[in-house]
Amino acid sequence: MQGYCMKCRKKVEIKNPQRITMRNGKPATQGMCPNCGTKVVRIGKG
Repeated sequence: MQGYCMKCRKKVEIKNPQRITMRNGKPATQGMCPNCGTKVVRIGKG
């Protein structure tokens, strides 16, 4: 699954993806950027 890394400013493949639920109840996927190690979040069911 891909997400947008704000630090690298490009789409990257999410490393160690985990399904989470945000505070407003919406589903999201959270993981790490393989290039810089920044947290990457993709909103929506995945």
